[in-house]
Amino acid sequence: MAKPLTLPDILKKKQRGEKLVMLTAYDYSFARWLDEAGIDLILVGDSLGMVVQGHATTHRVTMEQMIYHVEAVVRGVRRAFVVADMPFLSYQVSEEEAIRNAGRLIQAGAKAVKLEGGQEILPLVRRLVDLGIPVMGHLGLMPQRVQAVGGYRTQAVDATSREQLLRDARALEEAGIFSLVLEKVHPEAARAVTGSLQIPTIGIGSGPHCDGQVLVLHDMLGLYPDFRPPFVRVYLDGGRLVREAVEAYIRDVRQGTYPPSSDA
Repeated sequence: MAKPLTLPDILKKKQRGEKLVMLTAYDYSFARWLDEAGIDLILVGDSLGMVVQGHATTHRVTMEQMIYHVEAVVRGVRRAFVVADMPFLSYQVSEEEAIRNAGRLIQAGAKAVKLEGGQEILPLVRRLVDLGIPVMGHLGLMPQRVQAVGGYRTQAVDATSREQLLRDARALEEAGIFSLVLEKVHPEAARAVTGSLQIPTIGIGSGPHCDGQVLVLHDMLGLYPDFRPPFVRVYLDGGRLVREAVEAYIRDVRQGTYPPSSDA
């Protein structure tokens, strides 16, 4: 069995020019399949509020729910590096509360936490890193702030916003993050950020120039029926396959062909 991935392993992949691969997972079964397939990082994302709970945004996900899903995921993982999202209002109220909540996610089994934000979260990032809690950053489109920016729009499309993105990324790296998610960022802006950092960038809807890529598992498997981002490549028509399997089961039960007779 391959040894567990560590923070130095993640940084070395950028140095060697190897792409990092990350997917979300929210339960034991999917986490185990992803781990056995060789995924580098698993994100227990607050996207579970949408794809698991059926909400329109991530805002209603609680710390207790995140801890529940982190614990389920880590039970299925032997090698992958598990990162947990800090949900909305779990780190914005006070530094003391943020530290406590980050610690709870680490106690649940996550190897790192992910925070959305730039300059405004630098003191918290430094404090968490000083306490030994690895932090992944998140810039560009930030789902926890989607209502404030007017929807799921591409970010860093003009010179001013690109310069701000670059300043935020460099400041976060200096504060101690070990990697940075760039969500729905203009590809040229993502290229500039990736080239300016020593830590790896992980893109989602930000073009091919990042050091790695992440997708929501239910999107790439075709399992989420309500929304499909245009940048997602669907690798399996999972929704259709599930529906057909259930229809076959219904048909067999109603026709009496399942379960088989005891002497079959």
